[in-house]
Amino acid sequence: MSDDATAPFLIDAGGDAGTDPRVFADGAAHLEAAGYDGIFAAETKHDPFVSLTAAAMRTERVTLMTGIAVAFARNPMTVAETANDLQLVSGGRFVLGLGSQVKAHIERRFSMPWSAPAARMREFVSAVRAIWAAWATGERLAFEGEHYRHSLMTPFFSPGPNPYGAPPIWLAAVGERMTETAGAVADGVLAHTFTTERYLREVTLPALARGAASAGRDAAALGLAVPAFVAVGETQAELDRAIAATRQQIAFYGSTPDYLPVLALHGWEAAHERLYAGSRRGEWAEMAAAVDDEMLAAFAAVGSPAEVAQQLRDRFAGLATRLSFSASYPIRPELSAALLQQLSGRR
Repeated sequence: MSDDATAPFLIDAGGDAGTDPRVFADGAAHLEAAGYDGIFAAETKHDPFVSLTAAAMRTERVTLMTGIAVAFARNPMTVAETANDLQLVSGGRFVLGLGSQVKAHIERRFSMPWSAPAARMREFVSAVRAIWAAWATGERLAFEGEHYRHSLMTPFFSPGPNPYGAPPIWLAAVGERMTETAGAVADGVLAHTFTTERYLREVTLPALARGAASAGRDAAALGLAVPAFVAVGETQAELDRAIAATRQQIAFYGSTPDYLPVLALHGWEAAHERLYAGSRRGEWAEMAAAVDDEMLAAFAAVGSPAEVAQQLRDRFAGLATRLSFSASYPIRPELSAALLQQLSGRR
């Protein structure tokens, strides 16, 4: 769809990262045939690099992105090697999407150190780029930072220049400091599903611009990927189920203190307090009632495929460079196809 002038952004799809990588690859082939521009794999039950390697063997056109791989569960050298190989295997179609995860997962699930995530991520990305540059030029590897030091690279271990060049690096960010980091060192920012058009315009984009300016870069050249909540249905019963599930997912995210700034921008701090208290009591089913129609409309595009497509265009055309659909309920293939067709303008 990137060749279609009526499409206001590239449209991506998430392969099911919870499935066997072989199943993921089958799904990727179907998504490419359906007309999506890109496919991303998250790090949940399976390694996203493995899933995307399998997908690269089954696709020819789509961009393949980790969305995201957990940076702090790894080190810059292992990430540089894996990303370089995926860029080769995919023929230059790979995008390295990185995220920090949260302290509990880094320390208790991955048994890795946690510290100053924004500053550490900036250094992590810089180290990866330094490794790629050493391979491309043959110059001595000499990266010295506070968290990472890479000073040994002999010809035996260097893969040499990648014929497709280094893959782009995008960073997941919600808070201003991590978004500034993306502006300073990354090629794009991966917004969280729990965001609104207003938050993107008033918080994300200014932070991205500040980060870019601090490094003498042009913020206009950086990408923004938005995974947008959609509650879509063709019958009232189908739409009602989609809305109920979407309210529940918004409530879940809204109960998390890390996402309070998004609600605070809209003046919904009291809603966060109710949701947080409900989560502490385990009242997950009841929490959706705290998400009123105004909040639902701010976070999600709601309606028929045509209505949802128009809402997404109105909100994100000229703002996002890549868009994907986020749904916490099963969407019929026919609905997904209709939504994609409405957004792309293809018949």
